[in-house]
Amino acid sequence: MIRSEVRDHVAEVVIDNPPVNALPVKGWFELADTVRAHGRDEQVRALIVSANPELRGFQAGVDIKELAADPTKQSLIEVNRGCWETFAAVYDCEVPVIAAVHGYCLGGGIDLVTACDIRYASRDAIFSIRETKIAIVADVGTLQRLPAIVGKGHVAELAFTGDDVDAKRAEAIHLVNRVFADGETTVAAARDLAERIAANSPLAVQGTKRVLDYCEGKSVEDGLRYVATWNAAFLGSDDLREAMAAFAEKRKPKFTGR
Repeated sequence: MIRSEVRDHVAEVVIDNPPVNALPVKGWFELADTVRAHGRDEQVRALIVSANPELRGFQAGVDIKELAADPTKQSLIEVNRGCWETFAAVYDCEVPVIAAVHGYCLGGGIDLVTACDIRYASRDAIFSIRETKIAIVADVGTLQRLPAIVGKGHVAELAFTGDDVDAKRAEAIHLVNRVFADGETTVAAARDLAERIAANSPLAVQGTKRVLDYCEGKSVEDGLRYVATWNAAFLGSDDLREAMAAFAEKRKPKFTGR
């Protein structure tokens, strides 16, 4: 259901639950555990979330059939808990997380990509906040995170209607960073991006992510104070000394994250 591997400091997490990658409760908890484990791994400097390119889509949210088989309040609470844990694990991951989307990205799939730092998509990608079509309110992150990405007006339109959005419009409203020809090309581009991120100082990359997160909803002055404190704490790092030495010796630096 969830596959992963680490190569060249990049963790690749693949959702693989045919036919449409809707995840049952155990799948959400498995995804959360996998992301947390890679985030704690000192060898991992960037993480990609993608799906088996042979399937119809990146992620179709919660397995509605499983929920329909046990439509109790407790079952819904368990589904929500699994989703909350997953999206929190992605959003709070110590390293940058890149989503590589192909095909359908629906419901919980939107929650998943909005928890990522960067989103790439294939030309055939379709995005939809489907919850209103099944008589519920999106309740695991989309309405909280998506306005900061695309703006409240776009979120309202998409959430009220449940309409499909193609990759072209998703790029136009900044839901995705870039669009590529197909799923394989999208994953390859995400891997190239992750490797370029991984080549930089892990301390600086992770620090940048922390500062970006901290600055949400804060004043510029608060953000400047925070980053000044952060940088002061790492002035004696091995990575900084290596960066200076590499510059002086006109070579590529070899960062260790220390």
